[in-house]
Amino acid sequence: MNQLIQSDLFLILPEILVLSMAMVVLMTDLFIKPSQRWIIFALSQLTLLGSAYLTSQNFSHETQFAFSNMFVRDSFADFLKMMSYVGTSLIFFYSRSYMKDRNLYRGEYFALVLFALLGMMIMISSHNMLLVYMGLELLSLCLYSLTALDRDNQKATESAIKYFVLGALASGLLLYGMSMIYGATSSLDLNVISTTLLNHPTDHAILILGLVFVVAGLAFKLGAVPFQMWVPDVYEGSPSSIAMLISSVPKLAAFAITVRILGDGLQSMMVDWKQMMLIMAVLSIGIGNVTAIAQTNIKRMYAYSTISHIGFILFGLMSGTLNGYASSLFYVVSYMFMTLVSFAILMMMSRKNFECETLEDFKGLNKRNPWYAFLMLITMLSMAGIPPTVGFYAKFMVLQAAFDAGFAMFVVYAVMMALVGMFYYMRIVKLMYFDEPKLKSKLDVSMDMQWILSANALALLLVGLVPHRLMEATTQAVALSLH
Repeated sequence: MNQLIQSDLFLILPEILVLSMAMVVLMTDLFIKPSQRWIIFALSQLTLLGSAYLTSQNFSHETQFAFSNMFVRDSFADFLKMMSYVGTSLIFFYSRSYMKDRNLYRGEYFALVLFALLGMMIMISSHNMLLVYMGLELLSLCLYSLTALDRDNQKATESAIKYFVLGALASGLLLYGMSMIYGATSSLDLNVISTTLLNHPTDHAILILGLVFVVAGLAFKLGAVPFQMWVPDVYEGSPSSIAMLISSVPKLAAFAITVRILGDGLQSMMVDWKQMMLIMAVLSIGIGNVTAIAQTNIKRMYAYSTISHIGFILFGLMSGTLNGYASSLFYVVSYMFMTLVSFAILMMMSRKNFECETLEDFKGLNKRNPWYAFLMLITMLSMAGIPPTVGFYAKFMVLQAAFDAGFAMFVVYAVMMALVGMFYYMRIVKLMYFDEPKLKSKLDVSMDMQWILSANALALLLVGLVPHRLMEATTQAVALSLH
């Protein structure tokens, strides 16, 4: 028994480290001066480095279970966790100056982000619906708190309340759906649910109703239409550093639980959930791209852009094939890095008493700093899906998977909507390169931020030129994990 507990604990060492260090960071902040807060920044980065090391140790292509099959360690989980560490580390780097200027560079910020990361890690490794819900709630509660972190900002508080109310509704839908599936299969374990549905036909009406509620809850967490109403308000109202967090790394965890629940546990109901995915994908791509054109606030534009990107991710998922899941995983990872660069440049252009929020603020960026205008150009081209960036390859792969699955008409529609989406991305490029600058001040950025941001943006171009390594990694991660 002791040996069994030890082996279980060994599998969750990265989670134990993140939990412990989040509390250490919170306690350390009580005993240091504001000028010494670089210590908690360093502790947070060391936590991510240590977690990455522990995740890479004992790495094998075998699927390992812990705690009565509730927790799973496989290549899919390891890959997504490693990407989560990288994304969270970049968020800490990019938000440092921005948070200092707004007096938000405090221990609770780092602790809440680490607790949110813990929630994501639990979601990624969940193989039981109860654990999925626990991880999701931990992540959600941290994101609600982070949205309202700037207590003097009325808009942020309002956004946090909206986010909390709608998030609670979505969690209720998800939990209700899970209870119906439990009622039909007598289990919350995804393996048992899958086996039961394959071997013992059950009450289809209850299962369909449960599936509808589960898909609705998952769609809310992803930000897909028609459950996207929280996305623009939360992006606009929260500080840019928090909007960057909400829009990037949690999408990996939401993608993970979607694949685990639908692609693994409810695989035998694929015909039913494919139809729901198709409707949400078509609506998300259309509404996201068309509505983004009308936006003048850059963060609201990013929000509607996110909704359209989620639509493309759903195109890969609804194919229901290994290639489709791998393509969607490739897209989610690419999207995360694109979003991080776009928000990093937004924060870099913001100052202590100035918030870069409107499209007008990008006017003449090329004259103020040609290099950052070039990095933004790469990011916008990638988001628009223009070759040779990673965004083009990501869109191409998910649409190819959907085409192979027999959704040719909808692929043509998605391509047309992608062309519509190019307009608002290219509008930013036009403002940067062909308009006179609205602001004359130079952009002073720390050297480490310059190097990291440049590497991140140039990676969008490099991976677009040589995408096969990342595509092989995503394919291997999915192939070795889904049964």
